[in-house]
Amino acid sequence: MRVTRSIKARRQAIACLAAALAIAPLAAIALPSSAAETDPAVVATQPVQGSSNVKVDGNRIVLGDAPAAIGSTEIKQRSGLAELTPVRFGAATSAVVVGYTTGTPDSSSAEVDVRAWVNGRWSEWTAAKAGTPTALPGTSDQIQLRIIVSAPPTGASPWVGDVTVQPTDQAAPSGMIIQAAPLQSRVFATREGLVGGTTANGHVIVSRDHFVALPSRRGLAGNGSGTYSVKVCTASRCAFEPVWDVGPWNTKDDYWNPSATREMWKDLPQGKPEAQAAYQNGYNGGKDQFGRTVANPAGIDLADGVFWDALALPDNGFVDVTYLWTGDGGRGTVSISSGYLNIRNSASSSGAVVGMAGKSAQVTVECQTTGQSVTGSQGTSSIWLRVNAGMYVAKAWVSAGSFGTC
Repeated sequence: MRVTRSIKARRQAIACLAAALAIAPLAAIALPSSAAETDPAVVATQPVQGSSNVKVDGNRIVLGDAPAAIGSTEIKQRSGLAELTPVRFGAATSAVVVGYTTGTPDSSSAEVDVRAWVNGRWSEWTAAKAGTPTALPGTSDQIQLRIIVSAPPTGASPWVGDVTVQPTDQAAPSGMIIQAAPLQSRVFATREGLVGGTTANGHVIVSRDHFVALPSRRGLAGNGSGTYSVKVCTASRCAFEPVWDVGPWNTKDDYWNPSATREMWKDLPQGKPEAQAAYQNGYNGGKDQFGRTVANPAGIDLADGVFWDALALPDNGFVDVTYLWTGDGGRGTVSISSGYLNIRNSASSSGAVVGMAGKSAQVTVECQTTGQSVTGSQGTSSIWLRVNAGMYVAKAWVSAGSFGTC
């Protein structure tokens, strides 16, 4: 077993943070601090909503007991994900030092990631090496940690414990930024299928499901969350869907990011998936990161409901994908208990369906207009939101503020 050690945590802080959690388990824990000088503060090992297949053993997060599953990467493994309660500092910081210990027996793995609340939204997740400064994509007084533990189909129980965090100014600036307009690229889409399987965030795939998979955990949303969502479009239809799985082919290929900040394959141009380069150009010997021969150039996997119903695709093919969390702009969140919300070509329920938006997905909002009155989760409203040229959704089903008139 390999054990990684870091700065020792003060046990007295555990009791204080546990008490805070008992009062408000989903609120950010406030820590008095300054960006340059503060002692490491214990982060309570308390998974919040969106976590999956982990259990708490004292001050450790341990892989849970769910059986091995095959998701978009088509690699059978046991995995668990724990998002911890957000931490709020007394002052904004540009970087943090995360401390933790890990146990990774029998070819298992454990990873701790960090993200920051910047410009009113969460940034991408970034791997945090124990005891080493990790730069944030912008100055922030609120961060969140995520633990991912994975193991072969049988045996090992990897864990992460003794988690601490402190702000620091001793790190080079991060190259990851939130832009004025979200990044977009044209990539090859394949149908995921795998009904009954389990995604990387613990979601059990159902028939005609609505989510997508991207080949990096940096943009993986928690189970039931749409924090990381994409807009996928053909020439005539669009879908807005949450990112709930990792794949196809790779797990560290955030190709939508600039080459300099890309986790792997930094010599590839921004927007080009490694699988596409391997398939079309023989890049990396035509192999993915696991040494498998790449059989198609896929950069995104689509659940069946996205593939067949939302986009009406007859076969795998190229689509335009916008990675919504990478940019600013008007947003709304689809507020339905299951299934999807129809996107129509007019501000009326009688308008032709030209796409769909999945549960919890974020949608871009260009403007609003008055149309047919609809009653939904947000009450009764005659306001419709334009989410793309010639495409509208009823605001009665979308949690959103007010926007300019179309």
